[in-house]
Amino acid sequence: MAVLSKADSKPLIIAHLSGGLGNQMFQYACARRLARVNNAVLKLDVTSFGKIKETNTSRQYGLGAFNVIKDFAGQEEIRLLKKETKSRLLGFLKRRAGKETYVREKYHPGIPDSRGSVYLEGYWQSEKYFKDIEDIIRKDFTFKAKPDEINGRIADVIRNTESVSLHIRRGDYVANPKVNRDFGVCSPEYYGAAIEKIAKNVKDPHFFVFSDDIQWAKENLRFAHPADFMDQNGPDMACEDMRLMSLCKRHIIANSSFSWWGAWLCGNPNKIVIAPKKWFNKKELDTRDLIPQGWIRV
Repeated sequence: MAVLSKADSKPLIIAHLSGGLGNQMFQYACARRLARVNNAVLKLDVTSFGKIKETNTSRQYGLGAFNVIKDFAGQEEIRLLKKETKSRLLGFLKRRAGKETYVREKYHPGIPDSRGSVYLEGYWQSEKYFKDIEDIIRKDFTFKAKPDEINGRIADVIRNTESVSLHIRRGDYVANPKVNRDFGVCSPEYYGAAIEKIAKNVKDPHFFVFSDDIQWAKENLRFAHPADFMDQNGPDMACEDMRLMSLCKRHIIANSSFSWWGAWLCGNPNKIVIAPKKWFNKKELDTRDLIPQGWIRV
């Protein structure tokens, strides 16, 4: 397929996917919205997966658990759209005319408005990038398969209690020095304050703790109400943890796109979501649009 050929009836939007499941969901949602408003074909670039970089954990494509558009871009399509112009003036004129073919996010809100074929690269961590097609995104992120027996039993308990998901992200946030400098981890004090706030506003809360370091959670968190630690799903079943998190009625999230989506997908109209005030260690990164309106920052 010649992506930029005049014979093509529709423009092409390619989403560069990278990182863990939560990051991939943000990247997909932003591109899905741009494809929708431009009546364009959406394809996914999954060429970054399986590569181990010095500062990153090796990741795999994770959207296969959802009912998303699953159409992968070819190398030639990627090359043609990703090619950057070396002329600053030409690049400026292309952006002004909405004809830029390679759009890279720079951690500030600005909804891509290109009107032709475009390759999107970035993290796009704000619902403002796709809020106007929220119903479509929620439908795309429904799960294809039913949960297995043990997750199904836990889901029933979650539905029938005043359930609260609590997510702790450690892993490379602790083990990788660069990632630790950029993100840091949420402290036991943050979780203690969030648990207290939930307990004051919810009668008989039941906490469900999700983490990539469950042992740390057991040793460092204290609950005055029932709490179950979710250790039945390994890293290859992250989507099952997200399903269970989304079924909870309230949420305490980490500075993690994974728990952000677990809370966002929750359909409870009266949900409470508590998020950390500090998302990044880097003070220059603007996170005002990262947390949806109505969520509580602690």
